[in-house]
Amino acid sequence: MTTAVGLIGLGAMGGGMAKTLRRAGHAPYVFDVRSEVAEAFAAEGGTACASPAALAEKADVVVSVVVNASQTESVLFGDLGCASAMRPGSVFVMCSTVDPNWSIALEARLEKLGILYIDAPISGGAARAASGEMTMMSAGKPEAYAIAEPLLRAMAGTFYKLGDKAGAGSKVKVINQLLAGVHIAAAAEAMALGLREGVDPAALYEVITHSAGNSWMFENRMAHVLAADYTPLSAVDIFVKDLGLVLDMARASKFPLPLSSTAHQMFMQASTAGFAKEDDSAVIKIFPGIELPQRR
Repeated sequence: MTTAVGLIGLGAMGGGMAKTLRRAGHAPYVFDVRSEVAEAFAAEGGTACASPAALAEKADVVVSVVVNASQTESVLFGDLGCASAMRPGSVFVMCSTVDPNWSIALEARLEKLGILYIDAPISGGAARAASGEMTMMSAGKPEAYAIAEPLLRAMAGTFYKLGDKAGAGSKVKVINQLLAGVHIAAAAEAMALGLREGVDPAALYEVITHSAGNSWMFENRMAHVLAADYTPLSAVDIFVKDLGLVLDMARASKFPLPLSSTAHQMFMQASTAGFAKEDDSAVIKIFPGIELPQRR
């Protein structure tokens, strides 16, 4: 029998993941707070559900791809949440970036309801999610993997099993976000200095992306700056949140993170300056005295 899968949250990542499942031969049940998005997905295969609970009644595995712990709480335990409708022995897969201790506690809460849990944050961006090439950092009990692993591998080009209990996946994802946030902030600082010094930004981009100073984040995010396109694929406020999680995790063990602290302040400054919902590359807008490329 085919394992029935439901996916909650059809945003930049979740939408691509749902399409990947469909290409792999599954007919996923889907829910999104924007009902028209779920209906549009279902028009090409799959089933749109009216609530998380309605989805959970049908699915053996529920994959949640929402923004944060608060939204995950709502998906599970809010009005028409899926926790009350999931069958004992079914699996809840949490793909958000959250405090690892919150994820550990969630596993215990779901265990009391007879629900298995996999802590499975994701990385790679919308394009890789849509192509099935994203990375998934997971941790969970063997019995949860026995049911859900084939589905998770179908969605992720690179799939890691990091432990037999929740927390390890979220810890690795938080560390990944440390690097991602610091790299974006450093890329913006470098491009801003180049603009200040009168260097042609396209030439600077060409040189750096073929030199030792390049990073994936410089190559990806500074392309947004050159195009003057701050359409949010990952917003400034995502890194206000995620670098906040980085600092919270380190603070608990009194571990110093000077670069992360500085990058967090840069994203905070961009957010309070009015760029919260813009693409995270908009952190470059905090630098004074530079003339940013304009759309052509």
